[in-house]
Amino acid sequence: MTEKKSGLLPHLGLYTTTAIVIGAVIGSGIFKKPALMADQLGSPELMLLVWVIAGILTLFGALTNAEVAGMITAPGGQYVYFEKMYGRFTAYMYGWAIFAVIQTGSIASITYVFSEYFEYFQVLPRFSPDIENSIVLHIPYIGNIFPLQDFGVKSLTILIITSLTTINYFGVRFGGRVSLIFTSAKVSAIFVLLILAVIFGEGSTGHLVSENGFTPSTGAPIFGAIIVALSGAFWSYDGWNNVTYLAGEVKQPQRTIPRALITGMIIVITVYLLINIAFLYVLPIEEMAGSKLVAADVAQKALGAIGGALVAAAVMISTFGTSNGTIMASARVYFAMSRDKMFFSPVGRIHPKFRTPANALILQAAWSTLLVLSGTFDILTDMLIFVSWIFYALGAFGLFILRRKMPDAERPYKVFAYPVIPLVFTVFALVFVVMTLYNDIIRYYNGEAQIINSLFGLLLMALGIPMYIWFKKKYGDKEAVSEA
Repeated sequence: MTEKKSGLLPHLGLYTTTAIVIGAVIGSGIFKKPALMADQLGSPELMLLVWVIAGILTLFGALTNAEVAGMITAPGGQYVYFEKMYGRFTAYMYGWAIFAVIQTGSIASITYVFSEYFEYFQVLPRFSPDIENSIVLHIPYIGNIFPLQDFGVKSLTILIITSLTTINYFGVRFGGRVSLIFTSAKVSAIFVLLILAVIFGEGSTGHLVSENGFTPSTGAPIFGAIIVALSGAFWSYDGWNNVTYLAGEVKQPQRTIPRALITGMIIVITVYLLINIAFLYVLPIEEMAGSKLVAADVAQKALGAIGGALVAAAVMISTFGTSNGTIMASARVYFAMSRDKMFFSPVGRIHPKFRTPANALILQAAWSTLLVLSGTFDILTDMLIFVSWIFYALGAFGLFILRRKMPDAERPYKVFAYPVIPLVFTVFALVFVVMTLYNDIIRYYNGEAQIINSLFGLLLMALGIPMYIWFKKKYGDKEAVSEA
C-alpha cells in the first residue's frame, strides 16, 4: 500500500518525527526498571554495562531498520516490510502480535506507570484487599489474575488511554504536537533531575564501583544475569521503530525517517546512561535494589518530600507523552492490515473529516483496556519484550533478503558497516529470545516466578493463526483497498 493509496495526509516534519522516536522510547522503563536490574545484578559496573550493551544493540537495530524505512514508505511500517521480505503470513503474524500484545501491551504498561506515580499523591480511591481480590482467575502457566486489584490505578489508566485515543482521533497533526510538547518536557525534566541529584543528593562516586566489580553479587552466573537484566533494559529502549508506522504521514519519509531514527536513538542512549549514573551516585546499588519508585526515592533523598512529588510529576509527563506516541503510531498497523484484507474491514476506514484511522484507534483502546485489567506491569513488559525480539530478529535478517530481492531499489540510506551490523543484531536477537524462554521456564519450575511470561506471549501470538485462516478464507486474494 503506497502513501497515495492510504488516504492519510503527510503533516509530520523532521523535528516532530525525531520527537516521536524519543518520546516513544523514553517512557516508564527508565524510571521503573533500574531498581529491578539492580536487584538482578547487584553490581553498579555490571548494571551500567548492561545499559551500554542494550543501547548499542538497539542502535544497531535502528541503523538496520533505517535502510528499509528509506526504501518502503507505506503506512504500517514494519508490517509492510515483513510483507516484502517474507510474504503475507509473516506480515500478518507481526501485525497480530502488535495488536495482541506488543503495542497494546506497551500502551497498557506505560500508562499504568503514569497512574502508579499519580498514586504517589494518594488521591486515587481504593477498595479493601478482600474486594480487590474477590475475583481470581487461574490460568495454567500464566498464574493468578486479579481484575479488581489496584482498581483505582487501573481506572485512571483506562481513562488516560481513552483520552489520548480521543486526541489522536481528531488528527495526526494534533497528536504530533502533543508528542513534541511532552517529549521536550520529559527530556527537560530528566536533566533537571540529574542536576538536582548531583548537587543536592549528597551522593558518592564510590557508589559507582563495588568490591565484586563485574561479578553479580547475587551469585548468579554472569551470562544468565546479563540476559535477565537485558530484558528490563530492552523494555526501556523499546518503541524505537514506532515512527515507521507513520510513514504515510511523514514529509519526505525516505530521508526524514532514517535521520529521525538515528538521531533519536543517540539522544536516548546518552540520556539513559546519564540518568543511571545519577541514580547510582545518590543511591548505593543495595538501596536501589529495594526501591519501588527509584526516581522518586532519588529526588526525595536530594530535596525531601517535595523532590518525590516533583519526580512523580516528571514521570507522569514522560509516560503521558510516550503513551500518546504509541497510541498514535500503532493504530496505523491495524489500519494497513485491514487495507490489505488481513484484518476486520471497518478497521481500515478513515474518518471522513479528520483523516485518521478512527476505528483502528478505538479497537486498540478497547484491547489495551482489557490488558490493563488482566495483567501487572512486569507480566506485560516481559511478555511483550520477548515477542518483540522475535520480530526484531526477523526484521534485521530481512534486510539481507531485500538486498537480494530488490537490488536496484532506491536506498537513500544504507546501513553502516553492512553486513556486520545487521548480522550482529540478528544473531544477538535470536540468542536473547532463546535464553529468555529458557530462563523463564527454569525460574517457573524453580519456584522463582509465578508465570512463564514468554509462553504467555507465544500463546497470544498463536491465537492469531486461526484468525489468519479465517481472513484468508473470507477475502482470499482480493486486492488491498486503494481508496480513502
